[in-house]
Amino acid sequence: MSQRIDYFKKSPELFNKLVAFSTQASQSSVEKSICHLVEIRASQINGCTFCLDMHLKQTVIDGERPLRLFHLPAWYESTLFSPRERAALAWTEVLTQLPYDGVPDDVYEHVREQFSEQELVDLTYAVMAINAWNRINVAFRPVPGGLDKAYGLDKAGLT
Repeated sequence: MSQRIDYFKKSPELFNKLVAFSTQASQSSVEKSICHLVEIRASQINGCTFCLDMHLKQTVIDGERPLRLFHLPAWYESTLFSPRERAALAWTEVLTQLPYDGVPDDVYEHVREQFSEQELVDLTYAVMAINAWNRINVAFRPVPGGLDKAYGLDKAGLT
């Protein structure tokens, strides 16, 4: 595998704007625990090892139970997720893998039962943010765990 472009260094202004956008999206009206699940699930779908590594560590540091993380790829069959979390995960999946004919009404109605208008908009921005990171990291393949010390992720105790 060849060395790819270091997008951090080539376009620091855009990198910093994406960091700012992501930070604001994750500090919204939606619970941090749900934002973590969204980040992990989108990263799984998109095959983004860098983001998956980072967000799993952040989630462990924030106290998420490991068994729920193990169940996340099959959340729809698991009893470990609340109706609100399930709605957020369904929303994440449909926005991450946009169907040709758009978001189905049943998915929209299901998520609206669990989230206020403000929360749904904020959740959508959180999904947008992680999908942006997934795309740039899949394209340029930064080394998973390469920024653990800089972001304090070494505290997760996962290597």
